[in-house]
Amino acid sequence: MNCDPSNTMMPAPCIVETGILVQKQDIRRILADLGRVRYVHIQDGKCHCQGEGYILEVFAEREQSTIIANHALYLNVYSFDYLEIKVSPTKETFFDLIQENRQLRLIPLSNPLQERENNHLSASAISAVLTEVLSAKLDAEMDDEGTLPF
Repeated sequence: MNCDPSNTMMPAPCIVETGILVQKQDIRRILADLGRVRYVHIQDGKCHCQGEGYILEVFAEREQSTIIANHALYLNVYSFDYLEIKVSPTKETFFDLIQENRQLRLIPLSNPLQERENNHLSASAISAVLTEVLSAKLDAEMDDEGTLPF
């Protein structure tokens, strides 16, 4: 039996509703599901700008910028030191990306439960159309050749 305390494994963090994320992969995962957001850019404690947009890309590249323009958000997790998940007094979750004296607050405007439901319906609709197209193609090939194409 090994009793070396330096050899014990710590469990992975578990964040429920509030907390701080420092791992870039965790930050990337949570941001990728946000969709439509209201953002507030605060620097040195002063609001510099705010608006609404859609998160189009979340990435981890040390040499690329986070860009917010034309209602589109391209978020680089390396632009920030950590992400803090908070809940407002009205029970709405929001996300603060922090980097020294800069804060980018993201307030979700879309619901991931509804988004996933809509995407699931869209995926099944696409699958049905694809099945019909492939079936029609197979029928056309069989008519042209008079035999099965395989």
